[in-house]
Amino acid sequence: MNATLVPTAAAPHPVADRTTVGAHLALPLFRSLAGSLAGHPYLKVVVDRTEDTWHLLDTAVHPFHVDYIATRVLGMEPAELDSCLDAFNASVYMAPDRRFLLGVLSLHTDQDPQGRPRPFLVLETTEADTMDGSLLEEFYTFVRHRLDGRLSLLLKPANHGQEHALAAISDVRVPRILSHELFGHRTRTPLNPGEAAGRLRHFRTTEEYKEYTAAAGTLGGSDILAMPCLPDDVPRVAGFINTAATTPLSHTNVLAAGWGIPNAIVRDLDRLIGAESLAGGWVQYRVTEDDISLVPLAPTAVPVAAPARTRQPIRLRTPLLDDISARPLHRLRLGDQNRYGTKAAHLGELHHVLHTRTADLTAFHGKPRPPRPDLYRHLAARLGTPHPAAPGELRAAAADFAAGTVSVPDGTALPFGLQHRFLRSSPALRQDVHRLKAALDHGTPEAVEPLCLRLQHLIRTTALPDEVAREILRALPTGPAAGRRLVVRSSANAEDLPGFSAAGVYTSVTSVHGADQLLDAVREVWASLLSPRSVRLRHQAGISLDDTYMGVIVQPYLPAALGGVLVTCNPTRRSDFRNVCLNCSPGSPEAVVDGTAPPLQYLYNTVEGGGRTVALGASGTDLPAATRTRLADLALTGRLLQSHFSAPDVDRPLDIEWLMTDQGAFHLVQIRPYAR
Repeated sequence: MNATLVPTAAAPHPVADRTTVGAHLALPLFRSLAGSLAGHPYLKVVVDRTEDTWHLLDTAVHPFHVDYIATRVLGMEPAELDSCLDAFNASVYMAPDRRFLLGVLSLHTDQDPQGRPRPFLVLETTEADTMDGSLLEEFYTFVRHRLDGRLSLLLKPANHGQEHALAAISDVRVPRILSHELFGHRTRTPLNPGEAAGRLRHFRTTEEYKEYTAAAGTLGGSDILAMPCLPDDVPRVAGFINTAATTPLSHTNVLAAGWGIPNAIVRDLDRLIGAESLAGGWVQYRVTEDDISLVPLAPTAVPVAAPARTRQPIRLRTPLLDDISARPLHRLRLGDQNRYGTKAAHLGELHHVLHTRTADLTAFHGKPRPPRPDLYRHLAARLGTPHPAAPGELRAAAADFAAGTVSVPDGTALPFGLQHRFLRSSPALRQDVHRLKAALDHGTPEAVEPLCLRLQHLIRTTALPDEVAREILRALPTGPAAGRRLVVRSSANAEDLPGFSAAGVYTSVTSVHGADQLLDAVREVWASLLSPRSVRLRHQAGISLDDTYMGVIVQPYLPAALGGVLVTCNPTRRSDFRNVCLNCSPGSPEAVVDGTAPPLQYLYNTVEGGGRTVALGASGTDLPAATRTRLADLALTGRLLQSHFSAPDVDRPLDIEWLMTDQGAFHLVQIRPYAR
């Protein structure tokens, strides 16, 4: 078959369009047409089943399959396509008798038996495509026959549905690779975008890092810290580099997002250091959604001092300290943040949303996504509601779906006033708090850490006033629940703020039994407000010690078969409004956020539907299909809750910690804004 060039429409400044039709594809042609996505060259392809040919799109000219098909193949005007975009998408991505098969070819490299690099191509559809097994086989076979025979070709299922559809087809006829096999071990992965100049500090083990910080003092704003697993107590530096696999939902990446510093996985850092002589030198470090670069800086380009960072002022609500009453979580609302802390108020609001079912959980889907006026049709399809439906009916369906999917463990919230009353009851505590304020005000950092450690010791050992102890003990369960294991969590006013997330900074105590352990656990949480690290980080952010207070949440312990975190965005591609990122591991959510073991990672499309496995983590095996389907419901619920908790900016994502019991029930244990 002869190759033909598609002419470019007349324009004031014509751009050469190298799109070809019917060509035999080898690497030179691939490279001439390809763009770059997540560091890999890729090429969009359109198979026209009616004409028995294919189109290889010039990526620089045609970023979208449907625009090309509609305007170049079918002769539609752009405005006509915009007016029927969802119907047109359904005709090319979902219709079983579709004329066109759309996909992407991406170029990757492995090694041959002699260790030499060997290129191979991967074919996949878009994530929302509903091709069944026979169409996927037809698509693969068509491309294989028109491809240079020296290149290997693998099909990558784009979602869990395609994985299931391919299960009945021999992998000899359709060789395949799964997402987690292709990307779970890739060399470089962007985590948080940003750019920084700094001295590269590379530690190959945690022990090396501890020895360095013990002998040479702290790292700071002039350093780019590289090590396999960044510790939760990492100081504020110019940039992070993970030299081993991690998740974008770890505490350290949440910190990177909150601080606005670059963060990425760079597994071949040792090779880069050797090739570019980067060890201990100054580098320009840049992370984007599609690229990661480390460029050595010439001596003349090294900044004299770390560049000043422009920070938005951190504003805290005026804490209210007059009330020392413990209160059931379900009685709190968002307005109680200045008495009980952010976490407690958010959980109380969540109780209200799920119980009353009166909140509008459709606002995210109601926002225009040009050329679409809204995404209500997609939401109705996800909820199983007829469309068009009256706005009230869709809102009711969304509220019912959320309430039927998740619940919130009740508990007791202890206010700031209790901590304030306790601190004022002890002359020794008052005196040392005054000394710490003076050390911070006068810029004497060498005095801060010993004062913090002394204060923490005093908080743990000073007797509680009787009225304070009585209020804390009101959180103990009574009746049949008496003696149950409890979890005691922090709920400060200096966390979950724009520019200051405090992820992993404050303490939770997860195994508490009885009155004495409860009193000790509450004091432990209070003490974490005055840890050297939390004091230092708040001071760097401009948050005064005078303004910070700690509330406490006491809840019954719930054994978890599965626990994790979801954020209602794609953290590595913020322009993606479709996907929710979900991580999980066996057991409690802490196993995900503390970074000790790589979790299972998923992306769930909350617009068109479908999900895909990104990484298997430490488990090595995927979850059963039924559990993955339940996780899709959880992801959609997170998106619905975003409509309420992120109002009026419904595009501001949420960070939700959750657990699933062995009976399959989902419980949300934390909901807060996601740092961005």
